[in-house]
Amino acid sequence: MFIALTLIQLGEANDTIEEQENLIDQKETFSAAMHELAATAGEFDGVLYASIVPESRLQSLATRGWEHRRDSFALNQDTADVLRTTDELTVVLAAARDQAATNTSGTTYEGILDSLGSGFVSVVVDDADTLCEDDVLACVVSNDPYTVHFDDADSKKPYMTDWLRTGIAYHEFAHVLQLSNPEATATALEAFAGDNEQMADCYALTYLDGWTLDHTIWTSNVEYWEVSIGYGYACSTEQKQVVRDWYEQLGFTRKPISQ
Repeated sequence: MFIALTLIQLGEANDTIEEQENLIDQKETFSAAMHELAATAGEFDGVLYASIVPESRLQSLATRGWEHRRDSFALNQDTADVLRTTDELTVVLAAARDQAATNTSGTTYEGILDSLGSGFVSVVVDDADTLCEDDVLACVVSNDPYTVHFDDADSKKPYMTDWLRTGIAYHEFAHVLQLSNPEATATALEAFAGDNEQMADCYALTYLDGWTLDHTIWTSNVEYWEVSIGYGYACSTEQKQVVRDWYEQLGFTRKPISQ
């Protein structure tokens, strides 16, 4: 009886050792996955969009791994979530590189935004008026801040030139930056009484050399259009400096992930 009892105890001890070794392996797998995720997030360093990497989600994943360090099933789930998040960020990076290297729409808009946005901003030429419920040349909606919609009908108007399209693209890119950098933008908007459209106009006036809000577009030797682009207010020197200060602080910087 004594010998049989000893064999059972040894068997139980072996099972416990095997479980512990398995848990150690899972911890190492989770740690390696988190290192890969951190490295992938680091590839976004310097990108102009502070909110493009879900830092709170990364921190949450690390915290969950620590909390579940003794729970084999939960730790496996955490590792799967880390790998999935890494894959999602990798897809975003790959798409940006492809976008920057091509001009799918063949438009001036996309050429400008690929350059300004490093490929992270998509261009759609469609019925922007209906989308934004207003008569607009273009717009960006808050729930899709990395896509700029340009109004197809307006883009075909007889007075529309590539120079005008360029200025419109700069204005809309400012909206992308505003939406993807909410904290910095909230401070800068104080100089514009909270008017994000005036601030977007000011961005174009600050960073696009030669841009104005009023244009004379000649269609022949005797005919021309007087075209106003924007919201009618040319910002002051002080406001342009606010825009420069705002722009200089924009972007994603990877922060340490703690457990």
